[in-house]
Amino acid sequence: MIRLSNQTGTGLLVLPSLWALVLASNGIPNPTLLVVFILGAFLLRSGGVVVNDLADRSIDRQVRRTKNRPLASGILTPYQAIFILFIFLLPAAGLLWFLNPLATRLCSVAVLLIMAYPFAKRVLPFPQLVLGLAFGWGAVIAWAAVRNTLEVSTWYVYGATICWAMAYDTIYAIQDKEDDRRIGIQSSAIALGDQCWIGVGIFSGLMLALLGTAGWLRQLAWPFYAVLVAVGWILGSQAFELRENISPTRSFELFKQHTWIGTGILLGIFLGTL
Repeated sequence: MIRLSNQTGTGLLVLPSLWALVLASNGIPNPTLLVVFILGAFLLRSGGVVVNDLADRSIDRQVRRTKNRPLASGILTPYQAIFILFIFLLPAAGLLWFLNPLATRLCSVAVLLIMAYPFAKRVLPFPQLVLGLAFGWGAVIAWAAVRNTLEVSTWYVYGATICWAMAYDTIYAIQDKEDDRRIGIQSSAIALGDQCWIGVGIFSGLMLALLGTAGWLRQLAWPFYAVLVAVGWILGSQAFELRENISPTRSFELFKQHTWIGTGILLGIFLGTL
């Protein structure tokens, strides 16, 4: 149920937190905080998947890619899924012990955003924005955990993660575009239509600009900007490819590349602090 064999979502959730940890720590984050945020990302992403499947079980039955999920197919009942949810949320709550009061208070916002996302696709033409708000909030918590305050740089990193999520999740949504349109579910892939490649390009460009500004504010060295240039080339290539209709398989391949893109950015931040 938690897609244990596919942890791309966990990577995309934890990477913005690691960006913030390294940036706020000037390159050398506290090992305990590293463990807390990596473990927390796995637990919260797993819990988020359960919440998503609970909310979408009737929808998932109508989508080819998701009709065999445990709740959609009837293998699990909603009550069993709620029990599984608590299995992940309880140890996640225990991790709060290792955070300062400011970071702990911010965690409640993360839970609300994660729970809101499954319902956003029913009312918003760009539900990917809510996903970005949720996935990026870990960066805000991480910054607070390190510095016990929130600074201008925090919000540039957060804005970058929102734009990043809108780019990669628009690509992901291409897989289900026809099914979503048929059953009345909204996504940025549908809203953008033939201009999807332009939207992904704009989201990617904003991400790079915001990250570059955060790096400038933190006085990162040139290796960081060299990595951003390389990442920009990859993101531009992805957007260019979207000018043509791509298969669901290819859209998923492009989506998975973003874990490596995010890892490259993390390396660039670290090198920029040396």
